[in-house]
Amino acid sequence: MKQLLAEGGLRLTKSLGQNFLHDANQLRRIVAAAELSRSDKVLEIGPGLGPLTKLLVDRAGEVLAIEKDSRLVALLKKTFSSSSATKENPQGIGVFTLLCDDALKFLESEQRDWSEWKMVSNLPYSVASPILVELAQGEAGPERMVVTLQIEVARRLMAVPGHKDYGVLTLLVQLNYEPRQFFRIPATCFFPEPAVDSACVCLVRRPAFFLGSAQKAIFVKVVKRAFSQRRKMMMKLLKEDWGAEKLARGFEALDIPEQTRAESVSVEQFVGLARMLSQ
Repeated sequence: MKQLLAEGGLRLTKSLGQNFLHDANQLRRIVAAAELSRSDKVLEIGPGLGPLTKLLVDRAGEVLAIEKDSRLVALLKKTFSSSSATKENPQGIGVFTLLCDDALKFLESEQRDWSEWKMVSNLPYSVASPILVELAQGEAGPERMVVTLQIEVARRLMAVPGHKDYGVLTLLVQLNYEPRQFFRIPATCFFPEPAVDSACVCLVRRPAFFLGSAQKAIFVKVVKRAFSQRRKMMMKLLKEDWGAEKLARGFEALDIPEQTRAESVSVEQFVGLARMLSQ
């Protein structure tokens, strides 16, 4: 990686969170978690210098990579010049398309059907959470998301009720995705080394959406209000938006004690509450 950067005369940009995973064993573990085949289409956000991209192109039928740094896009085009953006080449390497764009803005504006795609990415720390929420909350999110991110964020994605990491991000993602796999990746596996450790998580889309779009809006509002002050009882916080009687009936039906804090309420109970409040 140092050689590639030196040959291209590239200096890394701190604001873009450019810490590139170079450890071959960790890269293979990430690809294994994605369970790729030639029938798969893969979205990769932040390919960087392309070590993960190479494995994805070798195994999947189609790869769409989105890179914000135009200097890295130029380098990636040279690296993957043998891959065609329109058809498979004679060596059997899958279709590879490279976009120079801000991935979050692209996802917000495209509103594409990703339901037949998988996302496999080493996400930039600064935009990892918003990108995951954008895809997880969409009507047609990827069937699987295998992502490497800051270990604190990874723990929130995997959290269960009652755990200190359980919160808004947990619920916004777990509404439609089930966390399946988690493994830690030390800082020494990256260049340059970040100040924190990372982890890879595997999220698999649930068989059916819990809520319709109108009910989902209520769910998001309930979750954000309930966690707006973690140490306060959830009932008191929700009374700012909904009537006490309606809330009491909902809490009783869902077996939620009125003294409960949000961190103890399961995703299924939040879903049930959103359904009741939307009536």
